[in-house]
Amino acid sequence: MGKVKVLIVDDSAFMRKLISEFLAEDSRVEVIGTARNGRDAIDKIKALKPDVVTLDVEMPIMDGLEALKRIMNECPTAVVMLSSTTKKGTENTFAAMNSGAFDFVAKPSGAISLDLHKIKIELNEKVMAASRANVHKLKKNARNMERSPSVWGKYSKIDSIESLNNVKNKKKWSYGHRNIIVVGASTGGPRALQTVLTGLPEGIDAPILIVQHMPPGFTKSLATRLNSLCKIKVKEAEDGELIHKGVAYIAPGGFHLKVRKVGMSWAILLDQSELRNGHRPSVDVLFESVSEMNDFAKIAIIMTGMGMDGSMGLTKLKQKGPLKAIAESQETSIVFGMPKAAINTKLIDSIEDVEEIAKAIISYC
Repeated sequence: MGKVKVLIVDDSAFMRKLISEFLAEDSRVEVIGTARNGRDAIDKIKALKPDVVTLDVEMPIMDGLEALKRIMNECPTAVVMLSSTTKKGTENTFAAMNSGAFDFVAKPSGAISLDLHKIKIELNEKVMAASRANVHKLKKNARNMERSPSVWGKYSKIDSIESLNNVKNKKKWSYGHRNIIVVGASTGGPRALQTVLTGLPEGIDAPILIVQHMPPGFTKSLATRLNSLCKIKVKEAEDGELIHKGVAYIAPGGFHLKVRKVGMSWAILLDQSELRNGHRPSVDVLFESVSEMNDFAKIAIIMTGMGMDGSMGLTKLKQKGPLKAIAESQETSIVFGMPKAAINTKLIDSIEDVEEIAKAIISYC
């Protein structure tokens, strides 16, 4: 197998040099060129045909968002965005995800990152993963996201509740327990979460706890964006708040999401204990904590992402009461690592395309 050919696009000469040096340390990677703006990038992609492009968001002449849209239309290529953690930067990052970017890496210190070495390993890993991505799938997802934000959510609020009430024998599996929904996702997760959560009805009879692998500074913007698109309420989880039905709580970047009993209720517990599977938040940590909620039946969903986070947690959930588990299909996963690992546990009840997951949740809830 030949080396992964990478084009680096950034308006800062310092950043172009630094990123080139980081990537060149990996013997599997060859940096074949650099570009200083989006227009220059498109010309060089067409001439050099890289496997992966690293693309800065904020550039003169043509910024990263405009360049990305043209890249996916004119010369589809796997793109890893480099994003600042400013409010505008995080908003642009999610716009890029919806426009076909494979993933992003957060710059630790804004546009000119003197401590970029902190994310060197993450950058190399994501470039290698992007080199294996199905670019046509990324392009297809971008087209889907250009349509209505709830393109996959076919139900009205009334229709959703009626379908929930009409599910045959819907309560048999849960033996009269209350329900809770737990979700894990990584690479490609923001798009998948939008597809699933916009398909859930406002009156869904369960709280929803979500781990999306994402650095600090991005999860709040993700929650705000999803809340504006969904019928349910979506928010970044806060330590100590009680969990309620019909609300989705997203783990803040840098914190594990757990639960604890408070009287007759359950509350969010956030902590910064050691990383699990290289992640904080970790899906396994969430699932293991929720497994202790003995008075709840659990619906667990594992979606697109690298690695196997969530698989050990599924085993814990299965040991502690009623569980229905759903994995995203290979056909719609941007990266099939996490769903594949979950399927290999033999604990998955159904494998669904991402646009069908909301219906599966409703059928179990």
